[in-house]
Amino acid sequence: MTERRHEALTVTAHDRAQLQEMLDYVRDGDKVRVKSPDRLARSTTDLLALVEQLKRKGVALEFVDNPALNSDTPQGEFVLTVLAAIAQLERKTIRERQAEGIAIAKRDGRYEKAPKLVPEQIAEARERVGAGVPKALVARDLGVSRQTLYAALSGSGKYSEVTT
Repeated sequence: MTERRHEALTVTAHDRAQLQEMLDYVRDGDKVRVKSPDRLARSTTDLLALVEQLKRKGVALEFVDNPALNSDTPQGEFVLTVLAAIAQLERKTIRERQAEGIAIAKRDGRYEKAPKLVPEQIAEARERVGAGVPKALVARDLGVSRQTLYAALSGSGKYSEVTT
């Protein structure tokens, strides 16, 4: 059995295009090395589907952080399922705590960001736009998005209280 190692390809939940590329590339007899189960999949269901897909292609799966997790044994599949469920629970718990923290910060008035443009910049932007300079160029020169520039020029959102 020949073994090709794809160590340079780090599979992450945030980089699904590379994951798909790797899945298209691997062949029977290959071994995919991943740092940990949570770096491969977003959820328990996702992890188990990926493990099954690799297994059908004859591809072995090795987790660098825990080499004992071997996807081609019943014990390995069981441990993988448990670990993936724990990782998913941890991610959901983190999201809940983050949402609670944001809600508290918003309630206490600490979450709102200050406007990016000061009245002088808004006045300058109005002059330039009035002189025919494209809004995209004005926004780029000010270091803001076009959406921010539009809000500042129209006095909407956080710019409703900014006077020029």
